[in-house]
Amino acid sequence: MERKIKKYPDRALIIVCAFMIMIGILVLASVSSVLSYESFQNPFFFLWHQIQAGLIPGIILSFLAFKINLTLIRKASFGLFLLNIALLALVLIPGIGVSYGGAARWLDLKLFTFQPSESLKLTFILYFAALMESRFQSAERFFGATRRGLFKKTPRNLSSKTLFRNSSSLILNLFIFLILFGIIGYFLYSQPDISTLFIISVVGAVIYFTAGSPWWHLVLIMMLGASAFWILIKKVPYGLSRITVFLSQDFDPMGKGYQIKQALIAIGSGGLTGLGLGMSRQKFGFLPEAMSDTIFSVIAEELGFLGGATLVLLFMIFLWRGLEIAKGAPDAFSKLLAIGITSWIIVQAIVNIGSIVKLLPPTGVPLPFISYGGSHLVFELIALGLLLNVSKNRKMV
Repeated sequence: MERKIKKYPDRALIIVCAFMIMIGILVLASVSSVLSYESFQNPFFFLWHQIQAGLIPGIILSFLAFKINLTLIRKASFGLFLLNIALLALVLIPGIGVSYGGAARWLDLKLFTFQPSESLKLTFILYFAALMESRFQSAERFFGATRRGLFKKTPRNLSSKTLFRNSSSLILNLFIFLILFGIIGYFLYSQPDISTLFIISVVGAVIYFTAGSPWWHLVLIMMLGASAFWILIKKVPYGLSRITVFLSQDFDPMGKGYQIKQALIAIGSGGLTGLGLGMSRQKFGFLPEAMSDTIFSVIAEELGFLGGATLVLLFMIFLWRGLEIAKGAPDAFSKLLAIGITSWIIVQAIVNIGSIVKLLPPTGVPLPFISYGGSHLVFELIALGLLLNVSKNRKMV
């Protein structure tokens, strides 16, 4: 049957993201009111800042990302990535970089602050997708395998579609992969921001193996990655304490374990249906970083298990639509770009929620589309625009 091209964006994805943003705005209006009034005598200060510095510019840039030709993005990806690395270097310069909570992750641009590690997630995906497209002939092997079953071997008669040009390029691809992550790792370790490094590493691995890399690469990279992260965790001041908090139920409940303890209290207080929107008790100075890192616990407290489960369901739908968009993408770059963006949002959501419910060690990553912070929301919305850009040209049978 002849394949036709779909020329409108994925409407289900738009609806899902709109619901998540709406939940984020409503909960932020509740949780930020106390701190806003204490700091600025205005209960809506942080809410308006999120709208003005995050939501509005994010929507505008998302629309531009939706309209732009992806070929231009692919050609500019290397320059954007290099620019982002330069911004990461500027963070380390006193007077330009801004420190908060012992971490130097922000740039003071006078009119606003900017977190280069948030834009790095997107520029890395763009560059790495373009790099893998140029190194591999096609990404069809993955999507063909998906239809047959991911764990079945590719038939020998498909050898004409092999993704590697020759055996030497195979080693070169792995070498480039490791060098690239070495550069990123150095700058993120210097901040330090091990959580972001972990997310980028997982997303990079997903793109790398989606493009058709052999399984022995996966084994090697997992071994090297596990060793590297263990060394970094021991060197970073807060690293081992976060592991200890995760492993021990009662470790330092009034110190390093305080945040997760209060988050679990908030989740437990919500019950099945929650205390009601705006009725959180933990936001009154008990729960650290309630607007950003631990906002999921406030959602569970105010909207209950049903509210938290609904948010998780929305992320699952996002995953489904992202994979569907990738499967129908018209070219290798678009496929890898869609896979990269989808895995970024989902992995970050898993890391954030998993740490709040104590399934993973505590982290400092925001919940996508929900947490307070202009930098991450702007670039998540740009990524959404690019994903919708791919969806409008996807092939339908």
